[in-house]
Amino acid sequence: MKKLLFVFGLAAAMVACKSDKKENDAENEEDSYVIPSSEKSSSQTPLKASIERGKEVYSDLCVTCHLPTGKGIAGTYPPLDGSNWLTEKREESIRGVKYGMQGPIEVNGEKYDNIMTPMGLSDKEVADAMNYVMNSWSNNIKDMVTEEEVSAVQKKEE
Repeated sequence: MKKLLFVFGLAAAMVACKSDKKENDAENEEDSYVIPSSEKSSSQTPLKASIERGKEVYSDLCVTCHLPTGKGIAGTYPPLDGSNWLTEKREESIRGVKYGMQGPIEVNGEKYDNIMTPMGLSDKEVADAMNYVMNSWSNNIKDMVTEEEVSAVQKKEE
């Protein structure tokens, strides 16, 4: 009987220790909360926040064809760095990212005739990707693409 009481006492002590540890862990979690970068500074502009989010979209989906440098692959995937398509055909650029595109286009005097598949991005992701591309490498197009602007772009009737 003494052994049985000892085992129950030991089990109770272990349970009590574990619950104290959980409380301490919970307190430590509160102390170690990391503020997301989007909330760190109220001085970050909406464009800068969009560019940061767009960099992730670009890295996940666009970099394979357009490369980390935005130079694309001559004759196959058009460049985004220094692209006259971005500066002169804003709506078409948005439409291409939003819905995909195919067929001949001309970028910086070079012809491209390939397919860009739709990526399934939300309007916000499209805007963020556009803002990243339009403000990376040698591009400096500060006129921010907004989610509302993207939502207003409709798919072309074929």
